[in-house]
Amino acid sequence: MAKKVLFIDRDGTIIKETVDEQIDAFEKMIFYPKAFTFLGKIAKELDYELVMITNQDGLGTDVFPEDTFWPVHNFIMKSFENEGVTFDKVFLDRTFPHENANTRKPGTGLLTEYFSEEYDLENSFVIGDRLTDIELAKNLGAKGIYINDNTNLGTGEITVKRDELDDVIGLESNDWEEIYKFLKLKNRTAEITRNTNETKIYINLNLDGTGKSDISTGIDFFDHMLDQIARHGSMDLTIKVDGDLEVDEHHTIEDTMIALGEVFSEALGNKLGIERYGFCLPMDDCLAQVAIDFGGRNWLVWDADFKREMIGKMPTEMFFHLFKSFTDGAKCNLNIKAEGENEHHKIEGIFKAFAKAIKMAVKRDPEKMILPSTKGML
Repeated sequence: MAKKVLFIDRDGTIIKETVDEQIDAFEKMIFYPKAFTFLGKIAKELDYELVMITNQDGLGTDVFPEDTFWPVHNFIMKSFENEGVTFDKVFLDRTFPHENANTRKPGTGLLTEYFSEEYDLENSFVIGDRLTDIELAKNLGAKGIYINDNTNLGTGEITVKRDELDDVIGLESNDWEEIYKFLKLKNRTAEITRNTNETKIYINLNLDGTGKSDISTGIDFFDHMLDQIARHGSMDLTIKVDGDLEVDEHHTIEDTMIALGEVFSEALGNKLGIERYGFCLPMDDCLAQVAIDFGGRNWLVWDADFKREMIGKMPTEMFFHLFKSFTDGAKCNLNIKAEGENEHHKIEGIFKAFAKAIKMAVKRDPEKMILPSTKGML
């Protein structure tokens, strides 16, 4: 199996950056908060090779003599080694920015050995406090973890426009505990393409997203309801559907929810660490209650009546059916109840409660990555 790598910067990442950007004395050196604890957990629990890659401007010249660098550097390395953090390799670039050396971040000149089948760069990360670290990740074909203390250091050295790096940043945080959680839990993503004679469906799901959505089913009210799942469930969801709406809405709604259930099942994977169960919420005159169990079996209990035939261009008779379709695809139990007078509020309340129930059920605890089942399987 190809090796995954964490390419880790030193200054501003595992030790604090200084005003003069040069750690050449012990009294200037401060370890980054939580770095020992959670880099230690990363080294112990995860399967990444650790590599240090750091620019040390002018090391070995009069402005940065080696005899002021190595005692502090060796103390840093030994301190982390004592906590179980051993770097497989350490790469130091000694050049100044104006030299534009390809060995200096964001250049990859020091890291050519990692461009081989032996390494899985696509699932590797560069961790650093400068945008040059993020551009290095881009140049490696990896992702970046941006420790942003708003110093703006290195901004003038990137060779691309700032917004081109946004897609490279997998996580922006200056908290090593959050970095550990991000690396341990990873984003649970899945996508599906489901084409029949009646519908053509594409869905992409990130259960650990931020609530972004891009949804188009051809039924505006259905889009609005599906958007609730993304927004209130804190997941990223793309749904594109081309259905036979000239016939009616049935196939589009049914097939979309079957596919959505299937993509949830795939994204959940082995379900280790999930809460499994999950919500009720008020919406003006209505109270919606949704309980869910991603337990591996499909079932739907439905207690909600609608007096109107349509809400928007969506038949109310399809509400039961769409949730039944989801349970079939996701292999989950759903118990849904809603009461109130306003039909729009009632179904929107159900979808919001559904999203919150999912968010609760799929939440994971990185310290308790066990299966929530006495059976030993879900």
